Amino acid sequence: MPLPSSSSAAAVAAGPAASPLAARSRGRLLRARSGHAAVRCQRVDPVRLRAVNGSPPCVALSDRSPWTPATMPIFGDANIRKDDTRLRIFSGTANPSLAQEIASYMGLELGKINIKRFADGEIYVQLQESVRGCDVFLVQPSCPPANENLMELLIMIDACRRASAKNITAVIPYFGYARADRKSQGRESIAAKLVANMITEAGANRVLVCDLHSSQAMGYFDIPVDHVYGQPVILDYLASKTISSNDLVVVSPDVGGVARARAFAKKLSDAPLAIVDKRRHGHNVAEVMNLIGDVRGKVAVMMDDMIDTAGTIAKGAELLHQEGAREVYACCTHAVFSYRLIPWS
Repeated sequence: MPLPSSSSAAAVAAGPAASPLAARSRGRLLRARSGHAAVRCQRVDPVRLRAVNGSPPCVALSDRSPWTPATMPIFGDANIRKDDTRLRIFSGTANPSLAQEIASYMGLELGKINIKRFADGEIYVQLQESVRGCDVFLVQPSCPPANENLMELLIMIDACRRASAKNITAVIPYFGYARADRKSQGRESIAAKLVANMITEAGANRVLVCDLHSSQAMGYFDIPVDHVYGQPVILDYLASKTISSNDLVVVSPDVGGVARARAFAKKLSDAPLAIVDKRRHGHNVAEVMNLIGDVRGKVAVMMDDMIDTAGTIAKGAELLHQEGAREVYACCTHAVFSYRLIPWS
């Protein structure tokens, strides 16, 4: 005889009354039903918006201390502790002061990390705190010595990946090898693409760079790239000089920087543009040929992404003075200033 189902009251009631199993099942079901009937639900007020002390409305789930704009946790709050957020910021040895400023601005402490060199020059990296499930930001520009700083970044990324970090963002304000972004001659490497592949393969989920030498280098990465610009800082500096917009002319130090200079000129009340035409005889060696545009009696602002040996900037400034420029300003985001820096006269 098939057993009655305890999941249906009708099935239990239809079973044989003499069956002990049926009686027990029916009793459990009736007790369960009576227990559910006795449960009383409390009324819960719906989510509502209200103003607090004249501030904009905020979400209030009850009458007990809703968050206000002044009490909501934000990164700028100095009371935030590292345990209260899953954000971690680590610095390599390339520019620890920059990383410290970033962390201080966000109200956080730099993560503890041990980086050292072995006797043969190999790099050792060990995280001194857990990053499991954290969003990790590694601040490490590839400034000189470029190869050491780049390799250090790759090992830092690998250490975070093996420590089960949720997301790893490589913050590279100065992206080295960006000038090797194409083949200008036969049998040349495209080192920018190679470096992008290495960063991706090491385990980075995202890259943040500042003023790339050429925007097409963003396409070399197979991961998201955030490209930020240093123009606002330079614009603030020029604004402090109180230069009349009628006296200003923006100068591109080479043909490759015309797009950058044009975008900068638009921010300066659409100032006129001039171009320094130069012919390069070798790497880190530049020779100015002529000037396209008029700078006579003007304040010339040369805009470039970097100054390495300063050959382009120095010879460009010399040409601008020869063409009658009243003042010359040299502006750049990355002051590399290599050891082969040309003496400024």
